Amino acid sequence: MTTISIEGVSRSFGTLAAVRSVSLTVENGELFTLLGPSGCGKTTLLRMIAGFCDLDSGTIRFDGEPIDRLPPHRRNIGMVFQNFAVFPNLTAAGNVAYGLRARGIAAAEIERRVAQALRLVHLDGMSERWPHQLSGGQLQRVAIARAVVIEPRVLLLDEPLSNLDAKLRVEMRGEIRGLVKSLAITAVYVTHDQEEALAMSDRIAVMRAGVIEQVAPPAVIYRHPATVFVAEFMGTTNLLAGVVRRHEGEIVIVSASGHEFAIANRRPLGAALQFSLRPEALRLIDARDAVPAEWHRLSARLGRIELLGALARFEAVVGDGLRLQVAVLDAPLEALTQGSDITLAYDPRRVTVFATP
Repeated sequence: MTTISIEGVSRSFGTLAAVRSVSLTVENGELFTLLGPSGCGKTTLLRMIAGFCDLDSGTIRFDGEPIDRLPPHRRNIGMVFQNFAVFPNLTAAGNVAYGLRARGIAAAEIERRVAQALRLVHLDGMSERWPHQLSGGQLQRVAIARAVVIEPRVLLLDEPLSNLDAKLRVEMRGEIRGLVKSLAITAVYVTHDQEEALAMSDRIAVMRAGVIEQVAPPAVIYRHPATVFVAEFMGTTNLLAGVVRRHEGEIVIVSASGHEFAIANRRPLGAALQFSLRPEALRLIDARDAVPAEWHRLSARLGRIELLGALARFEAVVGDGLRLQVAVLDAPLEALTQGSDITLAYDPRRVTVFATP
């Protein structure tokens, strides 16, 4: 296993600063994801680790050894690309064996390692199939087998599931995580898909405009975003602004519409803040339902409803027009109609407060 240390790395293309003084560490055996919108610098950073893109400044180390001046073939990395990059003139086995042959490995050893790699990705029995005889998911498995068969120090994956259909993406992300963990290999994964990153990663670095906004495990990234950008990028949220006040012994934020939201952590009175409350943190309750004493209640009217199978999303209209997004699982909404009076409750610890905008 290998630790990757990235220290003050930058890269520009003309006047565009693609990566700006990024520093982070990927631990031994970690599946680490670079997540962000198109153009945020995540693929450029991955390509710098691979050796396909030069650094303007900074250093990249594997286990303390600088590798940023080494050519790609001397870094001992395995790379999986977005478009599979499978050779059409080679069978599945021939594609997997390609890197081993280039390294001069003995034929018997190549045969053994190729068979093992194909078993790992559940393609045993398909070694002699040609690429045109394989599905998209099978082609991606060939690409992954080709990357891991050389026993790399680091596995790099650049949007490897973006060309697959939705059902297959869900299936493959579980397989990739299981494979990385079974091999105990350090992996860096690039994606723009928030759900994919949350499902697969040990830790996530959220990037924006060439810098890192937050590095944390998935649950922390989602439930405790460090910035407004992370909160909005990582799914739907109610993003509000207000001023910290004291009310009946509680510290609350009074929103611009005049509504009070209880918070768990103290903030300076009078401070102007932005805050986030996830839709699923708001619970639809009967007015008589018991909730923990520290929870806060809101009276509202039911707005637009969207039934999405087991999940329902709806708007709660508070007061004269503050609209909150609410998500509930398997709620009995058939008894409710638009305009009905409803009661919501939430744990103040689920309110994430940001610095002054």
